[in-house]
Amino acid sequence: MKHYDAELHTRGESLYVDDVAEPAGMLHAAVYGSPVAHGTLNTLHLDEAKNAPGVVDIFTADDIPGDNQVGPVLKDEPLFSEGALDYQGHPIALVVAETQEDAMYARRLIDADITEKKPVVTAREAHERGDFHDTPRTFAMGDVADAWHGCDVIVQGRADCAGQEHLYIETQRARAVPTEGDRLRVYSSTQSPYAVQEATAHILGVAEHKIEVDVIRLGGGFGGKEDQATHWACMAALASELLDAPVQLVLHRLDDMKMTGKRHPYSADYKLGLKADGTILAYNVKHYQNAGAKADLSLAVLERTLFHSTNAYYIPNVRAYAASCRTNLPPNTAFRGFGGPQGMFALESAITDAAEVLGIPREQIQRKNLLQEGQSFPYGQTAERCRAPLTWETADEKYDLEKLRAKADQFNAEHQDKKKGVAAMPVCFGISFTGTFLNQASALLHVYTDGSVSLSTGGVEMGQGVNSKLINIAAQALGVSVDRIKVETTNTTRIANMSPSAASATTDLNGGATILAADELTDRLKEMVAREMGIQDDENLEIRDEKVFYRGEETEWHWEKVINHAYMSRISLSAQAFYATPNIWFDTDREKGRPFAYHVYGTAFFEVTVDVLRGKYQFDAVRLAHDLGRTVNELVDIGQIEGGLAQGMGWMTMEELAFGDDGELLSSALSTYKTPDGYFMPDDLDVTWIEDENPEGPYGSKAVGEPPLMYGIGAYFAIRDAMRAVDANTDWDFHAPMTPEKVLMDLHHHRLSPNWRKNLEEQPTTRVELAGE
Repeated sequence: MKHYDAELHTRGESLYVDDVAEPAGMLHAAVYGSPVAHGTLNTLHLDEAKNAPGVVDIFTADDIPGDNQVGPVLKDEPLFSEGALDYQGHPIALVVAETQEDAMYARRLIDADITEKKPVVTAREAHERGDFHDTPRTFAMGDVADAWHGCDVIVQGRADCAGQEHLYIETQRARAVPTEGDRLRVYSSTQSPYAVQEATAHILGVAEHKIEVDVIRLGGGFGGKEDQATHWACMAALASELLDAPVQLVLHRLDDMKMTGKRHPYSADYKLGLKADGTILAYNVKHYQNAGAKADLSLAVLERTLFHSTNAYYIPNVRAYAASCRTNLPPNTAFRGFGGPQGMFALESAITDAAEVLGIPREQIQRKNLLQEGQSFPYGQTAERCRAPLTWETADEKYDLEKLRAKADQFNAEHQDKKKGVAAMPVCFGISFTGTFLNQASALLHVYTDGSVSLSTGGVEMGQGVNSKLINIAAQALGVSVDRIKVETTNTTRIANMSPSAASATTDLNGGATILAADELTDRLKEMVAREMGIQDDENLEIRDEKVFYRGEETEWHWEKVINHAYMSRISLSAQAFYATPNIWFDTDREKGRPFAYHVYGTAFFEVTVDVLRGKYQFDAVRLAHDLGRTVNELVDIGQIEGGLAQGMGWMTMEELAFGDDGELLSSALSTYKTPDGYFMPDDLDVTWIEDENPEGPYGSKAVGEPPLMYGIGAYFAIRDAMRAVDANTDWDFHAPMTPEKVLMDLHHHRLSPNWRKNLEEQPTTRVELAGE
């Protein structure tokens, strides 16, 4: 098995939006965005820009023929500002010129008269003002208030985690091309072709069938193109429609970083109650989500935070509150994990706090409270085929956590300038869109008379290998070689109303539809062969390895003969099928239900060495046991596990997303925003798969896109563990990412001004309560 795009990538032959040959007369666009984070647009002066060399026209909200609205959930997001300016980079106008350079030059000549207002940039400030995108939500189980009375130790505190830049290699881009009549074809770098089709039709005031959206592949997405690719496609389509000319819009990297949303920063207040032996009895948490200026997908992200607030643990009494807070930052959006990692970080911080107070290893509390088969999540679903204990035990048997801890302790006793830290990170992640209606997909199969196969689905290839998996699934379902399968571009004329490629569900949904289409086709073919062979029991026929077997014995029929005979017999060689995930539902009135088809589990062990004098660190090893189901494509799956881990570790350690008090993005270039490279990851990276049939996935497989990212949270706590070997008495705040600068300042805090971290609010003074106090 292989990643079938690898050869194209290696040879530089893979095509993206702007790799396709330019149509004659194609124009280029650039977006003029708000220079302030909060204000009112009084007057826009465009004359100088319109007269600049190469400029064809400039469009604003006044030029939109349909409804100036692209909000995917709440209708709160105009494509172009109508006067209110809510974040730096908020689109105001679109410059269209003969070249991209002309468009970008003319953009600088636009002058705006703006009344500036004071922006709100933190979630807690917005929460205090009561400025929410929607009503806050609460998940509850048991009786938290009563449970505190039975606790021997109660810890409370605060945990903060910053956002994260998607940093896809291919920036946001789209090309719109007029076709015959009044139709448009849009080439978009989007995870959501139907969302682009729907929004473009809405903006232009036309029927959806007049907009065709085609996606070859993306140069990375990570959630950043689930909703926010829509805006740029709508802009290109608007200009193309009004000028009756092809128009391409490609964001410069600096524009992309400034104008698009990120992973949501979160702040949380936690309170955790335990018995003296480490058994968790109660957990109360309040999540403050920094959603940015518009709702985007924040409400769905917030919901998944609540779903994952207890991670891989069973806590009998839980109360989890979450609020989506409106601030003057670019609208934050989907990012791998989709709110789950932020919910997990708060609980892992609380567990670490409790372990430090109790004077026991953090992993002792983790292991003791792992979710068991049949126990309930706070949202009402029961753990089925629970692999949380199994992944921990598998990792422990192979990698010996106690031995790793002893090795670190010995090293720390012998060294003063360097210290080692160890951490475990269990993960439990639910698989399905939490919006139940999105769990649907279609597939269209064509078999040509030479036996080759064309497959169309709603899945978008963005480097995650979904096309490779679909090739494997289709080949297995049809009983033919993978060489016969071609996956077509994702196109709204072949697959209607498709769900986004997101939520780790793309292979499950589109693979499920592919199997159903293949089954329909092969049933038709086997019925024909049975008739020709004069047998009645076509259920005993099997197509395998491009041959037809009857009761296990090879027959004279082979794939090409079957296909040709079917064609000559006027039997359809096409099949379309629809798949909807069964047995999932959720009642938002009661906040109870069964939202997930299944859960993915895993456990990772981290080892890190921290340079005490410089604050630098090096990860020595990451070893993990991952609940994979039965893999469809080993190479793709291992790539997703290792890549997700790296992205999660980057979020927790070095990817410092920073905004100024005026709402300006300070980490606005690759010179100020650091991401993991090959040297960052440990040389000792070992993955153990736990293979087990998953009845909810294609051929027993499990989703693998998002769960591995959450392993990266363990990197933060491994560093903290090493720091505790230097100073076990300081109650450091929980604030990610843990950059080398923060490590240095925390370790040498006694030499610094007590308010050096002025961007953080004062921490709660009460850390621990003992029973009876």
